[in-house]
Amino acid sequence: MDREQGEMQFLGFFGIYKESYRVIFSWRKIFSQITLALILPLSFVFLLHIQVSDVLFSKIVHNKIELDETRPETARYDKISDVLSKEWAVFLLFKALYFTVLLVFSLLSTSAIVYTIACIYTGREVAFGKVMSVVPRVWRRLMVTFLCVFMAIFVYIVVTVLILFTWALLIGTTNLGLVILAVLGIAYLVGFVYITLVWQLAGVVSVLEEDYGVKAMIKSKDLIKGKMGVSILIFIPLNISAYLIQFAFERLVVHGRSTEMVGRFGYGALCFLLLSMLMLLGHVVQTVIYFVCKSYHHESIDKSALSDHLEVYHGEYVSLKSKDVLLEQFDV
Repeated sequence: MDREQGEMQFLGFFGIYKESYRVIFSWRKIFSQITLALILPLSFVFLLHIQVSDVLFSKIVHNKIELDETRPETARYDKISDVLSKEWAVFLLFKALYFTVLLVFSLLSTSAIVYTIACIYTGREVAFGKVMSVVPRVWRRLMVTFLCVFMAIFVYIVVTVLILFTWALLIGTTNLGLVILAVLGIAYLVGFVYITLVWQLAGVVSVLEEDYGVKAMIKSKDLIKGKMGVSILIFIPLNISAYLIQFAFERLVVHGRSTEMVGRFGYGALCFLLLSMLMLLGHVVQTVIYFVCKSYHHESIDKSALSDHLEVYHGEYVSLKSKDVLLEQFDV
């Protein structure tokens, strides 16, 4: 990135997108390689999950209807019940496998892209083989951070359910109750978006700084202050685009039975390519936002210290001590 650190803080909605596109196209070879190795499999797994889940769940629904229409305590009823139990087991096992593979490729993609951009920023040599050799080491730190974020989301959802239960018990569906429910719904969405933004920034912090896990979450929470508005504005179109691609895939490919096979394949390929490009852009954008937030808080990134920190992942440099502050304050 050619911009001076002090200039990064002035990047707004369009500036962050422009900088992200510039980074991708300036280093399109390495990003193309990362996309082929990690982003494409991630997109494929996501879309394949939609198709397979629809097939499995359709069978479950069909057998559930048949079970409801069959007289209990008969041989046919017992047979359908056994088949239904097995189908549910297969469906849940597939979901568990899907989320595991999705998590692995997502964290590997984040590791590779954040590390690559950091190398570009520090002027280090960027080679695909070197990036891929570093990814497994960075991935462990990201996994710890993800588990902390997962626990935070779990607690957040549990608290929300308890609040809704209390609302239903004490107020119910009165006019006032419906107004309160709407307020609670908006508050929940805002809180969920906030946690998601903190998680995305915490992933970058886990790679570029010594902190990871809870410390990375606290660090990202502090960093995002003052840039919350632009971060949300960037978050919204990315997620809406992802939703539209998913909707188009379900409508035109999964449920597009009136469309010819060639047409469904073409629509599927288009959704696959669009989703892959969107995922690459999203990963780059969240890294650029990190540098924007650092600049906004007047924290200078010592390129030599950051370069040394990146060497840790190759085992070529002794890990930074707490006194070797990677990110220092600078005066405006």
